Amino acid sequence: MRYSYEYKRKAIELYRKGLWPDTPEGIYPKSFHDMIRRWVRIEDACGSNALKHKKNKEWTPEERYALVIRVLTGESNKSVAISAGINDALLCRWVRKYKKYGYNGLILKKGRKAKNPDMKKIGTRKPPKPNESEYEELIRLRAENEYMRAEIEVIKKEIALREEKEAARLKAKKQQSSKNSEKKDTN
Repeated sequence: MRYSYEYKRKAIELYRKGLWPDTPEGIYPKSFHDMIRRWVRIEDACGSNALKHKKNKEWTPEERYALVIRVLTGESNKSVAISAGINDALLCRWVRKYKKYGYNGLILKKGRKAKNPDMKKIGTRKPPKPNESEYEELIRLRAENEYMRAEIEVIKKEIALREEKEAARLKAKKQQSSKNSEKKDTN
């Protein structure tokens, strides 16, 4: 939900007086109170203009790097994010990318990711456990598969045996014909 600048200012004024504004419908009071506290911190760190809606700023890699270094040197993620006027989750993402890829992780990459199937992670999601009937069918299919493999092996061996017999028969026939041709040559 987006709140207007005026609404934020009124909520901050009430907070400073020790009061809370009415919580909007559909929002948990604790979350709303945390949001108001964050607005107060942003206003204290950056001034009241930081509460105004503005177009998202394009952060250069150098600016991102400066914020990441502040976090890595010991400042809290939340305080650095508030002082910069950004969401702490965004800063956390930048820190994670910096730790994983170095400075290159802070360079904004535009466009879609490649649809190369070789690049997808395989096996990251575990398949659901089969129910009893599926499990029984799985066992039956595995047994059937094993039987068919054995049958194929038997057929392959029969074919190899036939080929061996045929080769032996052709060899014997060739030897017989060569013996006959030798007998004719000697006569």
